[in-house]
Amino acid sequence: MLDKAFKRNRLSATLAAILGVGAIPLAWAADDATPEADGVVAAQNASEEAIEVIEIRGIRGSLYRSMDLKRGANGVVDAISAEELGKFPDTNLAESLQRITGVTVSRANGEGSQITVRGFGPEFNLITLNGRQMPGTGYTRSYNLENLSSEGVKTLEVVKTARADVPTGGLGGTVNIVTHKPLDNPGQAFTFSGKGIYDESNVLGDDVTPELAAIYSNTLFDDRFGVLVSVSHQERDFQQQTANSQGWIAQTDNGRLPTLAGDKGIDGRETDADGNPVARFRDAEGNAVAPFFFPRDMNFSINDVERERTNGMVTLQFVATDNLVLTADYVATRALTASNGFGWGIWNSSTDGSPVIGYELDANGTALYSDIRGGDGSFTANRNTTEVNAESVGLNIDWSPNEAWRFTLDYHNSSNEIDNGADTGLGSDGQVILGSDKLISKVYDYRTGEVPHFLINWNNGTHVLDAGDIDSNFSQFIHSPGESEIEQVQFNTNWYPEFSEHLVKMDFGAAYTKQTMSGTSAWSGLRGGPGFNPSYAEIFPDAMFVLQDASGLLDALGGGGSALMPDYYYTFNFDEAVARQLAFITPEIAGDNYYSIDPYFDGIDSATLVEEKTLALYLTTQWGFDIGNVPVNVNLGLRYEQTDASSTVKQRVENQVVWASPTEWIMQYAPGGDDNYFTQGGDYDVWLPMLDISAEPLEDVVVRFSAGKTIARPLLGDMVAGRNLSGSPKIGARRGSLGNPGLLPLESVNLDLSFEYYYGDASYASVGLFKKYADNYVSQKTTQLTIEGLHDVYNSPRYQEAISQLEAAGTPVSENSIFAQMIANGHGNADGQIVPLASDPLIVWDITSPFNSDSKTVQGIELALQHVFGETGFGVGVNGTFVEGDVTYDPYSLAPQNPLSGIGDSANFQAFYEKDGLSVKLTYAWRDSYLIGVGQSQGSADAPPQFAKTFGQLDASINYDVNEHLTVFFEGINLNNETEEGYGRFEEQFLFARQYGSRYSLGARVRF
Repeated sequence: MLDKAFKRNRLSATLAAILGVGAIPLAWAADDATPEADGVVAAQNASEEAIEVIEIRGIRGSLYRSMDLKRGANGVVDAISAEELGKFPDTNLAESLQRITGVTVSRANGEGSQITVRGFGPEFNLITLNGRQMPGTGYTRSYNLENLSSEGVKTLEVVKTARADVPTGGLGGTVNIVTHKPLDNPGQAFTFSGKGIYDESNVLGDDVTPELAAIYSNTLFDDRFGVLVSVSHQERDFQQQTANSQGWIAQTDNGRLPTLAGDKGIDGRETDADGNPVARFRDAEGNAVAPFFFPRDMNFSINDVERERTNGMVTLQFVATDNLVLTADYVATRALTASNGFGWGIWNSSTDGSPVIGYELDANGTALYSDIRGGDGSFTANRNTTEVNAESVGLNIDWSPNEAWRFTLDYHNSSNEIDNGADTGLGSDGQVILGSDKLISKVYDYRTGEVPHFLINWNNGTHVLDAGDIDSNFSQFIHSPGESEIEQVQFNTNWYPEFSEHLVKMDFGAAYTKQTMSGTSAWSGLRGGPGFNPSYAEIFPDAMFVLQDASGLLDALGGGGSALMPDYYYTFNFDEAVARQLAFITPEIAGDNYYSIDPYFDGIDSATLVEEKTLALYLTTQWGFDIGNVPVNVNLGLRYEQTDASSTVKQRVENQVVWASPTEWIMQYAPGGDDNYFTQGGDYDVWLPMLDISAEPLEDVVVRFSAGKTIARPLLGDMVAGRNLSGSPKIGARRGSLGNPGLLPLESVNLDLSFEYYYGDASYASVGLFKKYADNYVSQKTTQLTIEGLHDVYNSPRYQEAISQLEAAGTPVSENSIFAQMIANGHGNADGQIVPLASDPLIVWDITSPFNSDSKTVQGIELALQHVFGETGFGVGVNGTFVEGDVTYDPYSLAPQNPLSGIGDSANFQAFYEKDGLSVKLTYAWRDSYLIGVGQSQGSADAPPQFAKTFGQLDASINYDVNEHLTVFFEGINLNNETEEGYGRFEEQFLFARQYGSRYSLGARVRF
């Protein structure tokens, strides 16, 4: 506990800012290895008078250190510090980062995963480990923080302004993960913690799962050699319950919407004097339109998940001489996530109005209710095991030949691999879809509650499918591993000149970074039919299917639980379903559509490699002087970078698109031949100036101004060379993409102005204003193209003939009836599929390609208050970030848009009590609705958006020190049982709702 507090006067605070005492060590990898940082000050300064140091531990100590880092830093920096060795505020680093002003998290499996800083999403932020640029998780630039435990982490630093001596890529911000070093705290220290995790959502896994962690640190040979070892292992079993719609289809031709009598057709759109819907939208050409929107599908699912995470770190340090320190470290992560689940839902083959026999549209044209012919209903079993392996090995040499010069050389090689085929029995991500198209229509209803309902009017006259009618729709097996690797060398020189009174320090150096990102993809195609064509219902005995009660699903949401419809679903054994189809759907029976679980049965579908080589040079200077009685610090710097980028892809040659069943269209590729490898490249260079000014006009009041330029490199998906067409080009989803390796990076000129008042021990208030002018913004343009040789059965003369015959016979027109009529007309092949003819029209593809376009502006305000109530033990922390800009999505435009994902307001609240060995902490993290991204997996070609609803999570922890060596603790996560929800253009266009429940931990921590 705190017995005595030291308060820095203005002069000492100024010197600390100038000299970097307590500041962010942005030589980063090097600074943590300095003799000063490693605790050997006493050996170098034995003649100096000893200074009594009082260690402040626990929450209050963490707040002190974080505040000191913020106050002494150049530019705008926020940080979270470990409460003590082996005890970080949160188990998950992403969860910790969301406590920082301006930082919000996106979630995976109910845990924080990736971060957004000041409205810029994960791909626009940079993660470094001790100043070293870390590779993204797998084939991506985004780093998944849930895979890295907090044991061994000393500080999380978020740098929000430009720094010339920092690796580039953090346009929104750069997060530096600072780990403990053995020479930080000379002597021997050991901490061990163990806890049991109870997740109330768990059904099939263990009720209590373990989390164990240990960290050992020791220095030997008069503190000249140090070793630190940290290990942790966590297991978590839980269940995810989900309601989901894969996309919404916009239709602008109101002539296709049937006029139905009575309450069968309710159109809530405003009409003009002629009774036509008022055109409140604009299409891609800027024309006024009045579209209506129908959901492509609706489904529910239950996924039982087992997750393991193991982290390890070894750090060795050696003081070779009094001015030479060597540091070597190794960090490794292995995360394994296994999921087994079931889903059930409906699929609308067509939503253009022709098969609609009932609807209710709201004022925006969104279907709150629909009754649609055709399509199918399915029951799906899925299995996936994904493994993430990350490792980093590094070496740092820190040499200070005299008081004026210091040289550091840092090298690391880091990789991050992800593999979704870690299931040893399957070797892929597998999905088995069974069901039936023996139905009259499907009803979607979102007029009440927080989740939509659906019902199927089966041919048996009920809403419940007979087990004997369950047939093979299709199965698919996908293997898509990816890897990102970075090899980086950084050299830095610090010069403390003596000839100038005001030039305090000059840094200059160079860095070389080689980053490679590669991925492959193999897809089995749609196996086992597909689309109930032909029927294989006889191979599945009725006893294979178990009727389940759905009344307990999604009970935390209005309309879920006992009110959910349908109130049943079927489950079946994944392995049995696979085995039966392998045994019966053979090449002799099904020809080329034989059943296979091998995603590589016809080779690798695609392989992609992106390589970037960057050479950087930089110079920074730090100045200190007084203007009158006001101390002023200035940090002025410039960074130059030159980058060469190349992309190599393997492409298969498309042959034809086959209409395989009423609900499935399949791309077929040319057999044999040489693999097509295509390479494109690009290069660019950037100049990145920066300026930080801080002053203390009044005692304990700090004013900062920063101006600088930062960049974010193009997204990998945009850089991939070559063309890619959909392998399942259903009607309304004939899409493709064309990459652009020559894209320039997104450049942002950033302005910051902040006011900070450090008015008490561990207490401060701050207001920050920021504005970002982002240039070279990457936009997407969609053009309609035809590709020679790819003909279309849809709307062909044979297709139109079938429609005419159905209308003449008075048969309802749907894709099911059109397909059946064309087969009856003799247009099917031996496999019951309809192949295109050379006389058919060419398919019209919507091809999207990226390009550097206009500029965007983002501005916001950050507010923070941290207050400790004297010696009472109570304290609070509150912060909020409010962001806006010209980067929002316009839901009333059907033209392709390129808004900034992740932008939105956020706030955090923390209250604690810590005294006499008892520590109680309550935290609440709130995030306003925000744009997740553009494009829905089964949405229409206008690339509709995905928005997340407002989210707020309440967590709590209690720690009690039994004695100086033993602490027992209790933790509660998501105590308010918050759910995750998402929507499309409007909240009425439901996309997803996910429920995880609360989880609790009980454990103990031992330290020596």
